[in-house]
Amino acid sequence: MTRKIVLFELNEVPWRIVDDHVARRPDGALASMLRRSAQYETVAADKGHLSPWKTWPSVHRGVPDERHLIGDLGQDHAAADAAYPPVWQLLHERGARVGVGGSLHSSPPPADMESYAFYLPDAFAADERAHPPVLSTFQAFNLAMSRRSARNVDSSVSWSRAARLFASSRALGIRVTTYGALAAQLAAERRRPERRARRRTFQAVLAFDVFMAQLERSRPDFSTFFSNHVASAMHRYWAATYPTDYDELDLDDDWTTAHADELPWAMDQAETMLARLVAFADAHPEYQVWTASSMGQRATMAQALETAVYLVDLATFMRRLGMPDGCWESRPAMLPQTNVVVPGALASTFERELMKVQLVDQPLRYRRTDDGFFAMDLGHANMHHRPTPVRYGGGRHPLAEFGMKAVEIEDRSGTTAYHVPEGILAVYDPRGMEARTTDRPRISTLEIAPALLSGCGVAPPSYMARQTIVGRG
Repeated sequence: MTRKIVLFELNEVPWRIVDDHVARRPDGALASMLRRSAQYETVAADKGHLSPWKTWPSVHRGVPDERHLIGDLGQDHAAADAAYPPVWQLLHERGARVGVGGSLHSSPPPADMESYAFYLPDAFAADERAHPPVLSTFQAFNLAMSRRSARNVDSSVSWSRAARLFASSRALGIRVTTYGALAAQLAAERRRPERRARRRTFQAVLAFDVFMAQLERSRPDFSTFFSNHVASAMHRYWAATYPTDYDELDLDDDWTTAHADELPWAMDQAETMLARLVAFADAHPEYQVWTASSMGQRATMAQALETAVYLVDLATFMRRLGMPDGCWESRPAMLPQTNVVVPGALASTFERELMKVQLVDQPLRYRRTDDGFFAMDLGHANMHHRPTPVRYGGGRHPLAEFGMKAVEIEDRSGTTAYHVPEGILAVYDPRGMEARTTDRPRISTLEIAPALLSGCGVAPPSYMARQTIVGRG
């Protein structure tokens, strides 16, 4: 039977986090949803270093990274779109009404964006284009806040964009209760400045209001919503929630106490979102709600991070490596990564110079694609005490000479948890109200795309994997 599906993309969340939340709130909406859901442990099919920039394209396209070749933000994925389109494109081409809510690599928007039920590109888009046009007001605010709050949360606000957002609140669907929660958040920050970290989550809360309004108005056959807010909390504060996971905990009791509630609080917000989706599906039982992550996280090292090296002035860096202004283009990235495109023959010249750059006597890590796209990885920890940490051209140089800076990290949290292949999938079907087994079969993330297509009544392409996902009613 053909169904309508909402895909809730809860980035990088493993079952451990979900199960601990359910144990903490056994009568909550998430616990209730899972009791009526088919559940799976997913395993990322991608090789090498795992990142959401490569694992989500694998979920969306039903092929691993070695085939779609998408590995970084800002990378041109037109060739992958032609060979292995994402599920929203495949469904749209077959006449389904489709809505996109910030899924990774959904920017730039397609030329036929206006023919979608709604289309809100990801938070790394180059501009605020969205459909319907009112979503552009939210996207402008979303992009501005994403750019300003990378590793540290910027306490300032783009007031002009915020004013336009507020004026459009009714049309966007932003609820009065959300603004009340925001006001309470700002008041809480005055008492406990470390609570500023929660502003990242409030971006997701606002985005979800916008998504739900579009879902309720347009009732698409298939839609997606992406949130990174729990993943962000896990990276930073896993050690505060699970201090016994580490052989050595190089973070004091004050830090643990200050941030112990951040991960549970982030999951509370995810539960609120899922409660609204379940209520929507219960009211419109032709819908299913699929909750998925493309991989998970687990504990790594719990060490204090006082500073991290970021490339804060790309123009200075490029000039220092002999690249004239106007011969390169910056591309979106999430710190500590910096992405740039150097077209034509200059790409090889740039790569030769890039190979000469060393930080802490190690070559600067980068990746290059055939079209002159370069992804450079920085983030080197606690280098503020090193006066000349850059080696280039036979000498040693200060960071500023290359447009770099050892940026102070407000919460002193490094990456206390990092990516692992195991993720989650829960399929909630209001028409299948019987209790589900607690077994969680392990499946490949490559099975999700063909199962979504089949559930929406579209035959998967032959290149996709055979899928074993049940509970599609």
